[in-house]
Amino acid sequence: MQIKWYGHSSFQFTSDAGTRILIDPYYKFLGYRMPVPIESDIVVVTHDHGDHNKIQAASGDYLVVNEPKEYGVGDVDISGFRTFHDKVNGQKRGPNIVFRFRMDGLTICHCGDLGHLLTEEQANAIGPVDVLLVPVGGRMTLDGAEAAQVMRQLQATVAIPMHYSTKALGLLGRMFFAKEGKFLQAVGAKTTHVQTLNLSKENVPQYAGTVTMDYK
Repeated sequence: MQIKWYGHSSFQFTSDAGTRILIDPYYKFLGYRMPVPIESDIVVVTHDHGDHNKIQAASGDYLVVNEPKEYGVGDVDISGFRTFHDKVNGQKRGPNIVFRFRMDGLTICHCGDLGHLLTEEQANAIGPVDVLLVPVGGRMTLDGAEAAQVMRQLQATVAIPMHYSTKALGLLGRMFFAKEGKFLQAVGAKTTHVQTLNLSKENVPQYAGTVTMDYK
């Protein structure tokens, strides 16, 4: 499978069979700009905020996945788990869905705007994952140290940080979100940088630790 990062929390997964999954599309956000339209078979929305729910950025006869339930689409199985965008059961920023994808023999988890550590029940329900996409920028989501704890909770082999300050963001964005450094330091493992991540069950061990990606 292939993983591309479109900035912020937006990614596209493409399975070996060609199924295209677009996650948390946004159009434009604080200096980021998506290369719309993006041909997609599945569009996933982790929560209904304007920087995550612009499904019109996708083209094609796509299925919208935006509920904490089970979905089976071709060669992909998707499960949604109800979580929150804050540490007070959604009272400040509302609900959030953590999505688990099973495709090409891999288990991938996208945390959306997770704002709290997982409960034991949530971690057990999601189970161990090969790849974890996790917010690390703090303020509205987990910070770097908390994201590292979630990585350990889910026994992730590989973690990809998202929702943090990058050079692509304008001044406001760079001031608002923390950089990824605290997360990488808290994990304390090898970091690999790639433009696009091509993964298979066989090559996951070579990326063990953290992977940072170029925004497309």
